[in-house]
Amino acid sequence: MFCSNCGKELPEDAIFCTKCGMRTSKGAEAGIRTPMEELREAFAKMGQEMEKAFTIAGKEMEKAFKTASEDIKGKNAVTTIVCAQCGGKNLADTVFCTKCGKKLS
Repeated sequence: MFCSNCGKELPEDAIFCTKCGMRTSKGAEAGIRTPMEELREAFAKMGQEMEKAFTIAGKEMEKAFKTASEDIKGKNAVTTIVCAQCGGKNLADTVFCTKCGKKLS
């Protein structure tokens, strides 16, 4: 038997070529994978796992941003104080009325 890649003569039971490392037809028939095939399979599986992880992370980030946005909207709700003197509407943190200047309680 000879290697199909480099032509080196090999024993009949060889699964890989001793010169170039190519898998022989006997190795292919036995279902023996090459190191490159194993590496390719490992990277494919890793890619699938990373895609799952990024999908989950994306959904979690979306929920977190939605929650934060709702919290901010709730905290930024504008409340007003009505002046007892003139009835003018003022922001909640105002100390003096913007219409008449009277101190707000």
